[in-house]
Amino acid sequence: MALITEQPSRFDHLDKMSIHDILVNINKEDETVHLAVRKVIPQIERLIEEVVRRMKEGGRLFYIGAGTSGRLGILDASEVPPTFGMPDNVVIGLIAGGDSAIRKAVEDAEDDYAQAWKDLMAYDINDKDTLVGIAASGRTPYVIGGVREARKHGVLTACITCNPDTPLEKEVDIPIVAVVGPEFITGSTRLKAGTATKMILNMITTGTMIKLGRVKGNKMVDMQLTNQKLVKRGSRIIMEELGLPEEEARERLLRLGSVRKVLEEHSKEKK
Repeated sequence: MALITEQPSRFDHLDKMSIHDILVNINKEDETVHLAVRKVIPQIERLIEEVVRRMKEGGRLFYIGAGTSGRLGILDASEVPPTFGMPDNVVIGLIAGGDSAIRKAVEDAEDDYAQAWKDLMAYDINDKDTLVGIAASGRTPYVIGGVREARKHGVLTACITCNPDTPLEKEVDIPIVAVVGPEFITGSTRLKAGTATKMILNMITTGTMIKLGRVKGNKMVDMQLTNQKLVKRGSRIIMEELGLPEEEARERLLRLGSVRKVLEEHSKEKK
């Protein structure tokens, strides 16, 4: 029996549709994704609780995947330092075939059961860490082999997949299975499965960073000031929090380097 993500699209004759109909129908399919993600919130919650606990003890979060799944993990990991001011070795994304596979598919890279563990060993992965295997199909050898070996070594393991009852789900401590149904283009899991995966990854790292104190109220107080847009955003946060004029807010931000440090300095001044 074919995987759900490989089953025929609910739509046919895509090549004869108008552009408008293509877009409307893709949008109709996308409307179902958040409902599938909602059903797995308990599993995501459990994972975040464990990741937070481990990170407080010095642990890290790893993602492994192949193709689209690997790229999505790398994307999420790469956004954590600029958004939350975390070092770039706290959330780490790895893709089958190495960094060159981010832009171009590497032939047969995902079919090696042993390679993911070799890749993870380069980072000295240990039992304080968490590993999330990402595979829409739930059958990717690179991912299955990685989580299987990691679990043997005491690493907490989880997975994100879009098919139920797969080998990957059976190899991890916390399976997250968001069943989004057949794709608009048959088998193209960069669509609904990819969207569901991205939503879940957003929830994992955002929830984790909030519980680690990297957000104050609803503000990114630890974001890196890597461009003028972020300097303006940081200045605006300081203006709103402290009631300072724009020039003073900007001066303090640039002098101290983060919104958090400005707020802490102001708090000390008031004492």
